[in-house]
Amino acid sequence: MRGVGNRGCTALDATAQAGLVSRGEASAAELVEAAIAAAERVNPQINAIIHPRYERALEEAHAGAGTGPFAGVPMVMKDLGGMQRGEPYHGGTRALQRLDYRAPHDAAVFRRLRDAGFIAIGRTNTPEWGSTVTTEPIAHGPSRNPWSTDHSTGGSSGGSAAAVAAEIVPVGHASDGGGSIRIPASECALVGLKPSRGRVTNAPDSGEGWAGYATNGAVTRTVRDAAAVLDVLAGYEPGDPYVAPALPRPLVEEVGADPGTLRIGFTTSAAGPVHAECVAAVDATMKLLAGLGHHVEESSPPALHDPTMSGRFVGVISAYTLADTRSLERILGRAVTEDDLEPDNLYYGRRGVGLSAVDYLEILDGQYQWCRQMSSWWHPADGASGFDILVTPVIAGPPPKIGELTGKAGVARVRALLQFTVQFNVTGQPAVSLPLHWTADGLPVGVQLVAAYGREDLLVRLAAQLEAAQPWSDRRPPLVA
Repeated sequence: MRGVGNRGCTALDATAQAGLVSRGEASAAELVEAAIAAAERVNPQINAIIHPRYERALEEAHAGAGTGPFAGVPMVMKDLGGMQRGEPYHGGTRALQRLDYRAPHDAAVFRRLRDAGFIAIGRTNTPEWGSTVTTEPIAHGPSRNPWSTDHSTGGSSGGSAAAVAAEIVPVGHASDGGGSIRIPASECALVGLKPSRGRVTNAPDSGEGWAGYATNGAVTRTVRDAAAVLDVLAGYEPGDPYVAPALPRPLVEEVGADPGTLRIGFTTSAAGPVHAECVAAVDATMKLLAGLGHHVEESSPPALHDPTMSGRFVGVISAYTLADTRSLERILGRAVTEDDLEPDNLYYGRRGVGLSAVDYLEILDGQYQWCRQMSSWWHPADGASGFDILVTPVIAGPPPKIGELTGKAGVARVRALLQFTVQFNVTGQPAVSLPLHWTADGLPVGVQLVAAYGREDLLVRLAAQLEAAQPWSDRRPPLVA
């Protein structure tokens, strides 16, 4: 690689790495070799990649980079969703791990990433079924944060986030049903863009995940990569129950575009306490936005912390966990036991047994009513001017230590932290976590920006403006490849 050593190229974002290949300054094989070397150096310390596919990735790289926009660029796939035919697939469970279960087909999101030229060097760690916000499954052990290996990477896309933060790869496949893109991005100092409902398909395995709350996406180090990867992932697949509104142009073209003068509301209030560092992160961001010429004021949807919403959310998760349990039992050919699933998912499954079909429909109707209350802050029914963007913390505290969010005591701590992300899975709105703050002891604290449904274009413009005004690329964790 002319002018870029193997170690230097892994620090580049995906757009820059793709540029090396397209200009003939590096080959796909060189990029993949560098990523594998980086993984071999640092992955034993962070436990991000649990299913390496190094030899196969090299074979794919030597076969040719292809013509996609990310031809030859290495990346990782989360081991939840994003199936790769014939590859190990555990979803964080010991039951599938013991079976050495293999994916029966490719997921559409993997196919789209592959067709764009990405080369997956491995699959990453995730909590069991993505049902918590720290990546510490019994099956594979905890992933560790490159900013401090005593601390969590977040979840459920924590393995992908650790791999990207440690500069093994520039992009990690991720998914988000209650914050699982944004929380790992916040805790690992990455960009985590959750798309609007219906922007990215869940084909072929489901039409909607968690009643439409869950979506696929990615964690990246730059806004331009977040935009360009979503351009690759976005689009309808036959049978999809939702289709997000068409964007006016590719999202990557919104990077650097003037967002105009926006009306931006913010809040750091929640149902429970919010850590001073998270408040400071939002306050500093609002000062920055005001300095960029935006109109800022303390305001948020009145329904934001309605306690009935979270109760209904748990009901939906319980129903889907029971369905997942039955699917697992069909694979195993027997009933699941306490040796197959972790206590949280056994609890959710038992709770799901008590929900009738009518109960579930009533939960959905309650959520739809709540969503309309939320959306009126962006689109008032009386025709008055609404807000363009809401700014909040991502979670209510800095990255917790490994072990703090597990066990019986951990459940309450998860709920205390999870104050600002679930809402926008339920409404289906796009939201992004940006690495705009660090604690005094060097831990990242992300800030969340939320736009109206379907307005990823506005979100990307503003995120790129903030990235230009307060760049974060010079902040690198102590543990990098």
